[in-house]
Amino acid sequence: MMSKKVRVLIAKPGLDGHDRGAKVVARSLRDAGMEVIYTGLRQTPEMIAEAALQEDVDAIGLSILSGAHMALVPRVMELLRQQGQENVRVLVGGIIPDEDVPRLKELGVVDVFGPGTSTHTIIDAVVRAVGGESARN
Repeated sequence: MMSKKVRVLIAKPGLDGHDRGAKVVARSLRDAGMEVIYTGLRQTPEMIAEAALQEDVDAIGLSILSGAHMALVPRVMELLRQQGQENVRVLVGGIIPDEDVPRLKELGVVDVFGPGTSTHTIIDAVVRAVGGESARN
């Protein structure tokens, strides 16, 4: 059993206005026993890093459908490092071309999920990333 609940920030960086998937993931993580903070649409990397710091999260889930992931993710990772939040695990979901995945992982992204990924797969990846236990087990 977890000594403290896993805290996850779900964020929609950039100008992408579609958040149905992010809300489904947020609800699924909450149903799995995690504390979830959803930032809403059109967040800047600065807003996301600051929210992660203020909320003392274990992980950040970035949902990006706009194609701007190679600009947004490196900036979020840089800000987390600058704030001493290297321990925060970052996972990315959305429309991410396969050829971009290795670069994102080099930046420190733990996992990348495309459209249609099951919520169970995402829950398990978050649990593994933060070293916790799933409430589903």
